[in-house]
Amino acid sequence: MQFSGRRRRLINNSQTEQYGHSLQFYGQPPLENMSLSEFETFAVERLKLLKTVENLGVSYVKLSDQYKSKLENELKNLNFPYRPDNEDRKNQTGPSEQEKRRKDHISHFILRLAYCQTEDLRRWFIQQEVDLFRYRFNDLFPNQKLEFLHRNNLRYDTISIEEKKTLVDKLVNSSYAVSGITVEDQDFYKVPFQDALDLVRTRKVYLKAGYAYIPHQDIVTIVLNDFRTRLSKALALTARSLPAVQSDERLQPLLNHLSHAYVGQDYSIQKNVGKISLEQIDSLSGKSFPLCMRQLHQSLRENHHLRHGGRMQYGLFLKGIGLSLEQALQFWRSEFIRGKVDADKFDKQYAYGVRHMFGKEGKRADYTPYSCMKVILSNAPSQGDHHGCPFRHSDPELLKQKLQFYKVSPSGISQILELVKGMHYQLACQKYFELTHNIEDANFSLNHPNQYFIESQRVLNGGREIKREVETPQRSQDKSGARGASAAREATANAPQELAEMTEDLDSFFQDA
Repeated sequence: MQFSGRRRRLINNSQTEQYGHSLQFYGQPPLENMSLSEFETFAVERLKLLKTVENLGVSYVKLSDQYKSKLENELKNLNFPYRPDNEDRKNQTGPSEQEKRRKDHISHFILRLAYCQTEDLRRWFIQQEVDLFRYRFNDLFPNQKLEFLHRNNLRYDTISIEEKKTLVDKLVNSSYAVSGITVEDQDFYKVPFQDALDLVRTRKVYLKAGYAYIPHQDIVTIVLNDFRTRLSKALALTARSLPAVQSDERLQPLLNHLSHAYVGQDYSIQKNVGKISLEQIDSLSGKSFPLCMRQLHQSLRENHHLRHGGRMQYGLFLKGIGLSLEQALQFWRSEFIRGKVDADKFDKQYAYGVRHMFGKEGKRADYTPYSCMKVILSNAPSQGDHHGCPFRHSDPELLKQKLQFYKVSPSGISQILELVKGMHYQLACQKYFELTHNIEDANFSLNHPNQYFIESQRVLNGGREIKREVETPQRSQDKSGARGASAAREATANAPQELAEMTEDLDSFFQDA
């Protein structure tokens, strides 16, 4: 959108005032116009950042040197404000500091719209934003922290030198990591005790006449409580006004997609077609399938049938690891006719769905395998279903029995169940990967079942990907791959509006008769 010179100057002046500090409470929503492309880019890149915050928070001690180094690199790579040092900013290339702060502000509000819809989404979003805020606040210099407090009307009073001398013994005895020397060198804030309940609860501050005396190093606790409270209230208000936003047909599919979004590599058949044979599947399921797919494979072998949710999740996974259309039809037919489905019924009721999944029927869209987020957050399994994420959808006792059956060590099971209890389902799966492959650190952030398979093959094959066992690709398959790639490009061009339609369309072809 084009602005007149005068209007552009007014907007720039307003932004300069609004983004005068590298950190903010996100109190005022953005009021400018932006393209849908920029809207989506900002949202996806902030989601990548929050996913990194989540993974680092479980993999490392928060605010340890490794944690801070990796998070700073991610902030830098994604062009978010990452360092308060003005000298460092003079030498950096790319977007200006003002542009980074604008991106930080707008992207936060976009994800508010996407993550206000359910209690689970709100809880996850608040936790990651609070952890990100904690890192960024602690990265500020003392004078910048004071400036931030004043900008946000958190005008906590510092006690006078005389009062500090009077209370020095009590401050040393009641404050964590404070000595007589450090009392003299730092400010203490006099804060109403109800604003410092976390510190009061852990007995880390001195209390007197309804006030808590908080050393400067612990003021972050007060600020975080304030930020968490404000964000929680803001998400509740956003949820109430969401129907008005969802009435915009341009935004609704995008926002719904963001809450389940996968922002990693695309595991499509064009890269892997023909890399495995049908004879390998049983062996690979025990060595390289994630628990969700191992569970589906075992259920299929035992029952000779999967309901539509399981067929979609497992079928797209097999497509992603390298099964061709002809192999997939042979695989599903051979298994189903061992049960209550004869060959004629399979061809009439199920074969069309398999071909549709490979982009040979209907819209001819090249459907991609489900990501972990999609498996966890959509289409929860009901009675008789075997799809979903075992770490998310299984009862803890049943999950424990399953892990014991797969010979996971008792200590490993305890670690996995602890991660599940904290709702870190993808990290629980990553821990399962480490335990079943006898490695200390997977050195990757697990976001996709097909990523699990590829990383497993690299470990088992000494860093090499799985070798092509059977040379079956034919000329017709190459042409199909080209058509599939073309369809994928067309689908991407029409996203996000067609995304929901495509998924619903695929669902309909997998429904049981």
